[in-house]
Amino acid sequence: MREATTNPADPTREWPLWEVFVRSKAGLDHKHSGSLHAPDAKLALEMARDVYTRRQEGTSIWVVRSDQIVASDPGDKDMFFDPMEDKVYRHPTFYKLPDEVNHM
Repeated sequence: MREATTNPADPTREWPLWEVFVRSKAGLDHKHSGSLHAPDAKLALEMARDVYTRRQEGTSIWVVRSDQIVASDPGDKDMFFDPMEDKVYRHPTFYKLPDEVNHM
């Protein structure tokens, strides 16, 4: 991979990577659809529309620069999520639900 230069007009400069999230219907979650390279957010959004919603299946698109995403490390799962086990009040397992509420 080539080093990015400081001149944005340089043809050898790599465009940043963008992650694309598409919402298929109103009320649903945005789902990760893929990635693309684009010089800026406006063009990334337009390119995402052209590439990931060709059949008009989307109602909303998010594009996020990949270098701006912060994620937990799967190797830290125990340290990151296990402290929740000692907070039983966050888990509604001891509530009695009425019979009318049978879908929970």
